[in-house]
Amino acid sequence: MTNTLLHTALALAQAGVPVLPLRAGKVPFGNCGSCAKNACGGRPNMKTPGTCQCPAVCHGWAAATADPAVLQSPAWAGTWRQAHAVAYHPGGAQLTVVDLDNPDAVIWARRTLPPTRTVPTTRGEHWIYRGAMRSVNGVREGVDLKSTMAYARWLGPGTGAMTDLPDAVRALAVKEPSTVRASHVVTVPALAGGGECRHRTPAYLERGIAMAEQRITEARSAVHTTVYRTFLAVLSAHGRCGCLTDTHVARLFTAAQAKGESPRHCTDAWTNACTRLGL
Repeated sequence: MTNTLLHTALALAQAGVPVLPLRAGKVPFGNCGSCAKNACGGRPNMKTPGTCQCPAVCHGWAAATADPAVLQSPAWAGTWRQAHAVAYHPGGAQLTVVDLDNPDAVIWARRTLPPTRTVPTTRGEHWIYRGAMRSVNGVREGVDLKSTMAYARWLGPGTGAMTDLPDAVRALAVKEPSTVRASHVVTVPALAGGGECRHRTPAYLERGIAMAEQRITEARSAVHTTVYRTFLAVLSAHGRCGCLTDTHVARLFTAAQAKGESPRHCTDAWTNACTRLGL
């Protein structure tokens, strides 16, 4: 298995595709002790800037490389022995993967998106386009976009001619995601007695939400903490007047998920902020 996976990785690297091994569960290997909690500063092009000198397979997708010397280095040998699959960094190869996670999503793609190279998966298909963009999970039910700051499992070359990334896929990243459903949204109660609130001024509220999105997007370290503190700040300013809508919350969740936060982490951070404020 080790030789087969490494052979696959080297073949992809020769084609200019950055790759990395995945452990059991088909997820990246965790950081080593020296890199835990990004103590090393993070690898270049990750969520935090830096020049990580650690030779190990740390920092998830950011460890992906097309350098055969690194792939075959002693520091990577142990991970290859434990590896269960090979992944690649689509954005690093100037690609975007539309991950269709169920039959309904595949049907939707065939009706909606331009045809391109297709790779069968366990539950659906990967549609691969030429061109990179930001990665967003849950752009609609069963559909994720994997490109920059993301990895995709290598499941074979697929079939069909690869086409350029269409506007229809790019547009998915700016639409309100359907995954921010009722289970991920907290409805904030209004103050007793109601009444007018200065926050209801559209420009005031919009500016606050936009600043919160920017704060999350520009986070260079401690993303979990930044997301929680931003949620806390938004709730402190707008949580007791009933101004926040599901659309506002969805925008905050979208910004957090674009930085790598899972829907569950977003929900936990929002719930914890509400609890701290007694909402």
